[in-house]
Amino acid sequence: MPALSERIRRIPPSATIAMTMRAREMRGAGAEVISLSIGQPDFPTPPHAIEAAHAAALRGETKYPPVDGLPELKRAIQRKFQRENDLDYALDEITVSNGGKQIIYNAFMATLDPGDEVIVAAPYWGAYELIAQLAGGVTVVVDCPESTGFRLRAADLAAAITPRTKWLVINFPNNPTGACADREDIAALAEILLRHPQVWIMSDDIYEHLLYDGFQHATIAAVEPRLKDRVLTVNGVSKTYAMTGWRVGYAGGPRILIKAMVNMQGQATSGVAGVCQAAAAAALDGPQDFVVDRAAIYRARRNLVLDGLRDAPGMTCHRPEGAFYLYPNIAGCLGRISAGGRRIDTDQDFALALLEEQHVAVVQGGAFGMSPYVRISYAVDEAVLVEACRRIVQFCNGLQ
Repeated sequence: MPALSERIRRIPPSATIAMTMRAREMRGAGAEVISLSIGQPDFPTPPHAIEAAHAAALRGETKYPPVDGLPELKRAIQRKFQRENDLDYALDEITVSNGGKQIIYNAFMATLDPGDEVIVAAPYWGAYELIAQLAGGVTVVVDCPESTGFRLRAADLAAAITPRTKWLVINFPNNPTGACADREDIAALAEILLRHPQVWIMSDDIYEHLLYDGFQHATIAAVEPRLKDRVLTVNGVSKTYAMTGWRVGYAGGPRILIKAMVNMQGQATSGVAGVCQAAAAAALDGPQDFVVDRAAIYRARRNLVLDGLRDAPGMTCHRPEGAFYLYPNIAGCLGRISAGGRRIDTDQDFALALLEEQHVAVVQGGAFGMSPYVRISYAVDEAVLVEACRRIVQFCNGLQ
């Protein structure tokens, strides 16, 4: 049989997708599995976005779209950046892709040469590391411990930058921890980056509207305008508008980078389906009050799960300021035996045993670059979360 490439053999499957697939298999076999493994809002897509897609289809907007996005959507993105982020991008400084992940893929593939370094702050979404490696880059992981609120410190960033550094990736609110960075935090990072003009900066703002307890989002291109010509501001409609399946991500950045990314996309997937772009434009330009309402619901769910896990022996949990994830520390659960006889030596052992014995799917912290933790998504109904917490507490109580 012909061989697969060395490139693909180096890239493991996504742990989040693997755990979600296992949960689906168990459900298919009749198990009552609660999946807290995937970052997908349980709310419906806004009706006006669906109606816009329907209208676009009826108008015949079903042909090949422009690779970089329809002008109508790019203008809506332009207005969004101005309105919410105080950022001005020309239309040729904006691009649209098949989800936020393709934005990251296009950017790394268009800029990285073998051996170029990409700094990622751990814990991190695994796609940053895997896509960078796929593009020939070398990931430089900077630990951001729980004691710092999982935030990247300026001194640690300064120590990580070398002459081979090509990118820094920052993601606040953060997946998987829900940690946020305020304007002062971002300004401190910007001060370091001003000294290193060879470094591109990726600001993944996909969770920007999921903020709690008065926390305010700050994006680096607005905090430090002198960096704007090196910043790629990444976003999409998936989390804010519950449109994960529509696959619409977008970014604003310097013209030379955007042009290169569009070229890369043209060789891979071409443009995003026109009906999906129409839905995304309607979401960005339409009513925004429900976004605030949904954030309040997520905040209540966060509090519910924090309260529900307080009685789980061996588990402690940082209180996140945003997103819809908790990242509990399970150090106190290691070195024990589960009620079902499974030895728990790692966070992966914990996640697998919890799924097999209590039918609750979470993702091991090792997949996000920091152990011993697990990621819990609370983007599900409150009644489901109550039952999930009960099962997790029962599992931890059963450890011997």
